[in-house]
Amino acid sequence: MSWTALLAGGGIFGLGSIDDQLARAAKSVEKGATVFPQVTCRPLNFEFSFKEPFVFEMLPMFKKISASTQEEKIAIYDGEEFREFFTQMVEKGRLADAWTHTAISWCASEPELEERLIVDVAKERGLSSADCALDLALRDNLETRFRLPVANANEDEVEILLQDPNIVLGLSDAGAHASQLCDACFSTHLLSRWVRERKTLSLEKAVYMLTLRAAEVFGITDRGLLEVDRPADVVIFNPETVGCSKLTRVFDQPGGADRLVSYSSGIEAVVVNGTLLRQNDRDLLSPDGPLPGRLLRNGFAN
Repeated sequence: MSWTALLAGGGIFGLGSIDDQLARAAKSVEKGATVFPQVTCRPLNFEFSFKEPFVFEMLPMFKKISASTQEEKIAIYDGEEFREFFTQMVEKGRLADAWTHTAISWCASEPELEERLIVDVAKERGLSSADCALDLALRDNLETRFRLPVANANEDEVEILLQDPNIVLGLSDAGAHASQLCDACFSTHLLSRWVRERKTLSLEKAVYMLTLRAAEVFGITDRGLLEVDRPADVVIFNPETVGCSKLTRVFDQPGGADRLVSYSSGIEAVVVNGTLLRQNDRDLLSPDGPLPGRLLRNGFAN
């Protein structure tokens, strides 16, 4: 059994002790169970706007707001009653810790504020962080976006999770929330942050976790190793430069809908089944033509 996700603290969920969760998994393994908690190496960040405050919709106040018109939302956010409620929630309530790590991710009227913490900007302007966020949102017709850590923001706890022998890398709900989060770059983040910068994992251990470990856990019997008679699926990268960009918003989905993407660096080439698929940041095969990949089903490629 594999379950998702074993997350560290530093967010809004008020998660329990990771030590307790790891101990329970280890106890199950000692009894003979095959249990693999899934762990992600990145903070679980959600981008939100006050136009679509998805991340707060667990609260009754925001459920009502989400069902309101644009004009009604603006009136609510500009009212003293809501400002008092929001200030209490993000500065004194259970969201206080996560709010101190919340960044401005997109601001049309002041792009120089992007990637800065809202608490720092508020301090410079002599405002509470709650009022500062609402003022920025109202000035840009609620389009300003903020990035808030839901969980996994405590890197010291994440480091403990990554070193546990029972875990497997992973966290997915199959592409949901594409406009609010993107962790498709977790593999390059693992190699840059946890291998090169923090030195938590050796390069060999990280590559194992990204390849053979996943194949073993999920029963993909012909992947994960470079061996004779196995498919040649290879990613060639430079360990000194491999990494990922900050998240970027693009509008390339049907109807012009938006999503978040991250771009890799230090990836020299991608080979699938012995065919060179991508090199020097350029696709070498047409997506409309034959491709070398195969659907994996029941542990092998069909």
